[in-house]
Amino acid sequence: MIDLKLDHVSKRYRIRREAEAGAARNPLVRKLQSLRQRSEQFWAVRDVSFEVARGEALGIIGHNGAGKSTILKLLSSITAPTSGEITINGRLSALIEVGSGFHPELTGRENIYLNGSILGMRRRRITEKLDSIVEFAGVRQFLDTPVKRFSSGMYVRLGFSIAAHLDPDILLLDEVLAVGDAAFQAKCLQRIGDLKRAGTTIVFISHDLSAVERLCDRVVLLRQGEVIACGAPHDVITQYQNTAVAFQSSQPPREEMANQQKLVEIGRLAFRDAEGRETSVLRAGEPFTVSLGFTAHERIADAVFEVFFYSADRELQCQCTTEVIGGRVALEPGAGTIEFSGQGLGLLTGVYYTDVVIKERGATEFFDWSQWDSAALRVDPGKLVRGKFYMPCEWRLTQESEADTAAAETTWT
Repeated sequence: MIDLKLDHVSKRYRIRREAEAGAARNPLVRKLQSLRQRSEQFWAVRDVSFEVARGEALGIIGHNGAGKSTILKLLSSITAPTSGEITINGRLSALIEVGSGFHPELTGRENIYLNGSILGMRRRRITEKLDSIVEFAGVRQFLDTPVKRFSSGMYVRLGFSIAAHLDPDILLLDEVLAVGDAAFQAKCLQRIGDLKRAGTTIVFISHDLSAVERLCDRVVLLRQGEVIACGAPHDVITQYQNTAVAFQSSQPPREEMANQQKLVEIGRLAFRDAEGRETSVLRAGEPFTVSLGFTAHERIADAVFEVFFYSADRELQCQCTTEVIGGRVALEPGAGTIEFSGQGLGLLTGVYYTDVVIKERGATEFFDWSQWDSAALRVDPGKLVRGKFYMPCEWRLTQESEADTAAAETTWT
């Protein structure tokens, strides 16, 4: 049985821009701007079609602005499609954004009953679920406090707990792992897995690609509001990662500080593998080199180079800096290259983006700063494919046999 169906669904928004102050005083220009504004439109979702069977978990991935959240808002009837048809079979519960579905003046307890009533549940059934909802969310101390006084973390914990415990046939989740500590995120993933095994239909949006691959039966990849792939999680996620790296690598360098005279300018950032070949794909736990070109326009006595690695959801994963090497990095006028390398890449499977900073030691201002778009790197499985990072280490086994009192030692790296 099909629980969710989108049939050639599109959603259009009209974009209105404020007129410039000078133009606003001119009636003719204001009229022309008004005419132009009426013709401006933005398609958040365009001609999207897919089905979700009962008990299936569907992941939706894509860059920010791809249309993921719009689809969930269409499915939950927060907004209506411009064209196309949406079919829903079953009781639907959604956690789309912090505070969604809550009345700020009501207490946590009252909001639990409100959400249950909206889902069509009887009060007795909601009462039976109350303790498990509160225990999971960890908000018992604040249960009778108006939720307008809740922190964003408390909002998400209670919102997810309500959505996941009130017996939904269909559960829509948008970035529920983006807020909350690691322990709560693990509880969320466990609960989602339990619901899936119980036959709940799930639509799951997340930048955590490992969670998407682990939980979902199929994955839809969106780009600029259109479906460009739908299929097995590993295949679609790999396509997304390849597309992300190819797109980022094709972008021209962006001038972050174009209006300033730069004493040092950032050049090209490149990655090389264990054989010294330039690449946009490295393997976790294997040797690597990062190379950064630059041009100095005058002598710098003590420069600092920094490279930051971010995940797709803009969370900082790693910082590499010359500030900790203990020696001065003196630059002479002209072009140059600085490199850093390692015997084991600590980043695990995924796509990463970089910031690059060049500054003088102790300074608060930068010579140059290339934000977010210096280069994109895809990391494939290598020595380790699970966890948060790869830790190079040495294993040493020491043992004595009954026949020989001398200890035997074996070492692996």
